[in-house]
Amino acid sequence: MAKELLINKDGQASFGIFPGGVNDINYMDFDLRNAMDKRRGQLAKRLKFNQFQFIGFTCQQLIVGIAIVDLKIASNCFVYLYDPETNEYDEFSFINPFSLNTKIDTHPNSGQAFFQKGGNKVSIKATTTPRLRSVNVELQSGLKINAVIDESGNFDPLALCVRAGYEGFHFTQKSTALVCNGTVEWRDKTIDLAEIGALASVDWSAGYMRRETFWNWGSLSCKLPDGRRLGFNLAAGVVETGFTENALWIDGKMHKVDMVDFQFDRYHHNHAWTLRSNDGIINLHFEPAGQRKEKTNAIIAATNFTQHFGRYFGEITIKGETIQLDGEWGFTEDHYAKW
Repeated sequence: MAKELLINKDGQASFGIFPGGVNDINYMDFDLRNAMDKRRGQLAKRLKFNQFQFIGFTCQQLIVGIAIVDLKIASNCFVYLYDPETNEYDEFSFINPFSLNTKIDTHPNSGQAFFQKGGNKVSIKATTTPRLRSVNVELQSGLKINAVIDESGNFDPLALCVRAGYEGFHFTQKSTALVCNGTVEWRDKTIDLAEIGALASVDWSAGYMRRETFWNWGSLSCKLPDGRRLGFNLAAGVVETGFTENALWIDGKMHKVDMVDFQFDRYHHNHAWTLRSNDGIINLHFEPAGQRKEKTNAIIAATNFTQHFGRYFGEITIKGETIQLDGEWGFTEDHYAKW
């Protein structure tokens, strides 16, 4: 059963893990204060609330990353596609000052995220009856994506909220290895997501986040040789105050994972990563094949962002079973942000 509201009647965020998710991140009811306990006004509440949503599609034939980010002072959207067989890669990125033509609803499982700049439109819309998440991309370059992510069967996301700094909170909902269908029209070819066996991952995050933060992240969605769907979401450096966002899914059932150590060389992007969890479940190596990079150093905001796509090798040990990964495609990320 989903939790109805994240912020309670006293203006405080509910911390913890919420099976079934949270229906409304009612952030305007939050009692936001500064470090000296002075209440912040309605305008500050709106401007300091950050939201983003990321969708990934992965399989042996195609990698797609889509994001909409709303930081109020600006919004941005990116879409990239990579063909592992041909090494074809395209990336599209757009920025709207003051988050013009951008909206992300506060309902993770029944709202819409929307971004438009000129003739470029990206939308992600979730519905509860039926429980689906539709992804639509239409760019002036000719790229079109029309996909539906099926969240109706055994919906078991990792939804949690933790403290962020002294006065804020960070809510996130993650799910991976989700069944999807639809088409991608790219470079004069039409790709059927169901035919190539693509699986989807969803990251919905929002909150009054730390003014300056960083994180490392890893995500996988794949089909095992026996037909089961395997996925994971792993992170370090953020969402670690009491709870973590580390979990794996097997055929839609979530299993929590302990703290994860990411070892990599930030200055040599082609070098392999190592990911290990304290509980011994995760023992993996990641070999980057490419990346999307962004580096901005403005007066009041900054980002140093590298998201890799590549292949995972190694072992996952869960409930007495050892699962071997031999080059399944996924993502890692190294991200510094000041916002």
